[in-house]
Amino acid sequence: MEEMKGGKVMDGSDLKELVENKQVFSLYVDNKFKELDIDNDGKLSVNELEPAIAHIGLALGLPPQGSSSHSDHIYSQVLNEFTHGKDEKVSKTGFKEVLSDILLGMAAGLKRDPIVILRIDGEDLQEFINTHSFETDALSIFSEVESTDISFHDHIVKALQKLGVDQGLPPISDPWVMSNIVEPALNTLVECSINESPVSQETFSKAFKETLAKIVERLKEQPVIVAHTENTYEGSAIKSLLANKFETDKVLDAALGAVPRDKQGRLSKKYLRIALDSLGPSAGLPPYGAIDEMDDVVNNVFKMVEANDGKLVKEEEFKKLLLEILGCIMLQLEGNPVSISANSVVHEPLADPSSLLPTPTS
Repeated sequence: MEEMKGGKVMDGSDLKELVENKQVFSLYVDNKFKELDIDNDGKLSVNELEPAIAHIGLALGLPPQGSSSHSDHIYSQVLNEFTHGKDEKVSKTGFKEVLSDILLGMAAGLKRDPIVILRIDGEDLQEFINTHSFETDALSIFSEVESTDISFHDHIVKALQKLGVDQGLPPISDPWVMSNIVEPALNTLVECSINESPVSQETFSKAFKETLAKIVERLKEQPVIVAHTENTYEGSAIKSLLANKFETDKVLDAALGAVPRDKQGRLSKKYLRIALDSLGPSAGLPPYGAIDEMDDVVNNVFKMVEANDGKLVKEEEFKKLLLEILGCIMLQLEGNPVSISANSVVHEPLADPSSLLPTPTS
């Protein structure tokens, strides 16, 4: 993990170093396995594996289990990596091997798309309030949120929504931030300001500044940790993959390995999304269900190549369809890249995926 101004960069180096240090990694695995092995039988059941699967999913940026059928499928894939699709218990050796592969895969993903961990403690927000341009910025925001149909309270909330981590404000869409940081600050608004209608620029600007000052006080008392990610999907990873026939064939064979076949060896086109998710890391694509804008691209391509009809096809045709889907996604992204910037409040020690494992005792 690298240090940078304003935060720490998770670039996967810590994870890679952890796995490659055999002695330390073995100790990590021993501790984690002991923690998960509730019945102390020396093996992990599917139920005992569930907490580890949930943490891995969160570290991968997936929504919680049960919130999306597509992300639930990815959770199932991770579980199958441990159990090989069978309802059998997992030995410590098997657990270690799969966990190593998963963590190295996550390290590679973080190297490609680093995450910045920010500690928001009110300092940057205070600097924003003190800038010479604050009054101008406040009036500009007021012109965007001004309405006779909403309360004074809602004027301030909408104004706060215009700010973000760049100004030193954590995401107020987060329920914890709203109830513990923002609402207590809003409750201090002067009664006469709340009752003013219509709201004047002067009153708004003064109340907006006072609210931000109160938020600064709250952040000093309760700093908020935010994970900031930025990524642009422009098709270059797909292009690199398709340019290497050996690697493409290898990735396709691996993706098709988990797809069921009928007695004639045919594959249903309904498994194309599963196969696409399997080769996603090699093509620089996020899991389906993780990013709405990318889901739209994939959905449009599937509709374009008529991949949603569920027909049975031979393996070669299935591969050909997958390649066509990848090519179409690449062309769409080259023409209209998808840029994603996201800020998520970290509510538990998941700031680094290595926290999937406990810190060893000395």
